Amino acid sequence: MMKKLEDKPEIPSRAVRAFVLCGGRGTRLRPVLSDRPKSMALIGAVPFLQLLLERLRSQGVDDVILGTGFMAEQIESYFGSGNKLAMHIRYSREHEPLGTGGALKLAEPFISDPVLVLNGDSYVEWNLVPMLELFRAKDADVVVVLHAVADVTRYGSVARDHDGRVTHFIEKGVRAGPGLINAGVYLLRKQIVRELPAGTAISLEREVFPRLLDRGVYGLVCTGLFIDIGIPDDFKRAQALLASRVSAASHNSSPPVSPEVLGDTT
Repeated sequence: MMKKLEDKPEIPSRAVRAFVLCGGRGTRLRPVLSDRPKSMALIGAVPFLQLLLERLRSQGVDDVILGTGFMAEQIESYFGSGNKLAMHIRYSREHEPLGTGGALKLAEPFISDPVLVLNGDSYVEWNLVPMLELFRAKDADVVVVLHAVADVTRYGSVARDHDGRVTHFIEKGVRAGPGLINAGVYLLRKQIVRELPAGTAISLEREVFPRLLDRGVYGLVCTGLFIDIGIPDDFKRAQALLASRVSAASHNSSPPVSPEVLGDTT
C-alpha cells in the first residue's frame, strides 16, 4: 500500500546529482579493447560513456561525478569540465580498486541526497521521475532499476513482492531462465554512503544492498533498451543496438580539454 505523500517534500530532478562508475579495468574486453578504459569503448565514433551522459541530460540531470580509476586520464581529458555537453562534470579518481561501494564512498563529499548511481558499462533506458516518485512514496532507502531478460544466468536475478519491495538478490549461476535482473541504476539515500567504511573495497550489489533489504529496497522495472558491454559479443551487439543514439550524440562530441579533478583525497 502506498504511503501518504502530504508530509514528504517533492524532490526536483535537478537537485539530483549522478555518480557514474567508470573506473573498472574491463578485463573481459581486453582482447578487443586494450588501449582505453571500458567506458571509453567506441560505439561508432562516440565513447560509450557519452551515451550515458546524454541519457542523464535527457532526464534533467546535468551535474555529474565520474568515478574514474583505470586509465582515468583518458576520460578526464576527453570530457573535461563538461562544457561541451552542457553539463557540470567532476571527477573522483580511485588509486586502487575500491569496488562499486568504495568508489561511491570516495565521492561522498560531492554527492547529492538522494544520489543517482549508474554503472558505466551498461546502457539502460531508465526514467528519473518514476524513480523519484517510488523513492518518495515508499520512503525507500534504495530504488533499483530492474530489467526483464530471457536468461538470468549471466547476471543473477532479483525477486520482488507484490508491493515492489525487493526480497532477494540471487547470485548469478544459482538459477537460469527468464527473470528480472539488476540493471545497474540506483537511487539511494546519502546515509547509506555515510555508513560505508572509507578506503575499503566493497560491492554495493553483493555486500551492501542485501544487508538493506529490511530497511526498504524497491525495484522499478524499465521496459526500454538494456545492454551491458562487458563481454566482446555484447560489445559488438551494442554497435547495432545503439546506432540511433550514436547519431544523436555525435553532434555533441567534445575535443580533449583540461579536466577538473576533484576526487583525489590522498
